[in-house]
Amino acid sequence: MNILLVVNNPNNWPLQIPGVKVVAARTYLTDPAFSEGKKTRVFNLCRSYSYQRTGYYVSLLAAARGHKPMPDINTIQDLKSPHVIQAISEDMEELIEKKLGHLQSKRFTLSIYFGRNIAKHYDSLSLRLFNLFQAPLLQAKFIKRKTWRLESIRTMTVNDIPENHQAIVIEAASNYFSGRKRRIKKDAATRFDLAILYDPNEKEPPSDEKALKKFQKAAESVGLECEFITKNDVNRLAEFDGLFIRETTLVDHHTFRFAQRAVNEGLIVMDDPNSILKCTNKVYLAELMTRHNIPIPKTMIVHRYNIDQIEKTLGLPCILKKPDSAFSMGVSKAENREDLIATVKSLLEDSDLIIAQQFLPTNFDWRIGICDRRPLYACRYHMADKHWQIIKRDASGNSTSEGNADTMAIGEAPDEVVSIALKAANLIGDSLYGVDLKQVGQKFYLIEINDNPSIDSGCEDLVLKDALYREIMGVFIKRIEARKLGLYGR
Repeated sequence: MNILLVVNNPNNWPLQIPGVKVVAARTYLTDPAFSEGKKTRVFNLCRSYSYQRTGYYVSLLAAARGHKPMPDINTIQDLKSPHVIQAISEDMEELIEKKLGHLQSKRFTLSIYFGRNIAKHYDSLSLRLFNLFQAPLLQAKFIKRKTWRLESIRTMTVNDIPENHQAIVIEAASNYFSGRKRRIKKDAATRFDLAILYDPNEKEPPSDEKALKKFQKAAESVGLECEFITKNDVNRLAEFDGLFIRETTLVDHHTFRFAQRAVNEGLIVMDDPNSILKCTNKVYLAELMTRHNIPIPKTMIVHRYNIDQIEKTLGLPCILKKPDSAFSMGVSKAENREDLIATVKSLLEDSDLIIAQQFLPTNFDWRIGICDRRPLYACRYHMADKHWQIIKRDASGNSTSEGNADTMAIGEAPDEVVSIALKAANLIGDSLYGVDLKQVGQKFYLIEINDNPSIDSGCEDLVLKDALYREIMGVFIKRIEARKLGLYGR
């Protein structure tokens, strides 16, 4: 297996670790040689993992390429979450006190190098934290009130490593790369209560009020006690066995933190954090679909160094997308070169990578609804009147008009549409997805995969009616029962 250490500047990397190749982050992101699906481990040691910056994209695209990144995107998000830190501190209270109880100070900092510390006394604590936050170099800070607790944990850079620690870092890394490592498992949940997270004030929610009531009725029909919760109820998640998110999801948002917290508490979650991470980032989807030969419109991953190639590659007009665009927001059509350059530069102010895509004009988009790796419904969403998108918005992003939709049974949709949708969704996971495709003649192109897709009364449920809601709630009860028996993993 290839082992890559990805850093901002290899010229400043001081450690010589046998059998490891040190690669510049920009090279890893842009060199086509690294897009190949070879067996590779990527150890991401960039200076920053901030959302949509270079370090973030190294881990995101490594996952899309099947390269097994460390840290992965879930770990990056966990490191930022005070709720996750608090929950883990409580879980580890006995071990923390055992290892730090002899100290006279009120604060303690622990450096963790691939699960090891310079002092063997702290190795068990270091290994436990490393197994929970899988990042090569970590720094954990503890504080003593009445008892010791974990206050924060962050990734370290090579510049944070004292010179007299470098030998132990090389040894710990070499041991890890040779396969000498362990894992820690958690217990499963046992109760049968479902929380539905929603925002009563959301302008364009994924389910309208009638649909939410139908979900509640369906949950009760399969044996789940159902309760609606809002963003203020995060500390109640441990009361439930399942979490169903019916609020528009984003990574840098409380919906993602709810999903993370619920998974850590042992709940069955739909949509799970992995699905949110993968579906809400168009850069990841473009890389993943290309790697697995899913047909998509001609696509470029754009950065500040290849802007001049967009028009040559895609022509004009073309589509420009923010990585986390959704519901027609963050998606623009560049009609001419001036418009193209201005829009790209604006988008690159917020993200180091964006998507440029061939414009395929169509009268409607296909949507295949999939849950638990099974297609449930097929819709055609027609474009808004005299517009190239399903939803037409004003300059403030508010919806001004929307195209009609028609729903049909899965058997009525073209076989190829359903086949492509299933193959694409299965690359993401086994949750609830809405897969969007365009049809040009007899050819079909995947546009995006939506976690948390729209399910409204009188639209997506037009064919299956109440059975659609029971199908989804049936997945929850099946998985909760399997989790209780230890048959469904996290």
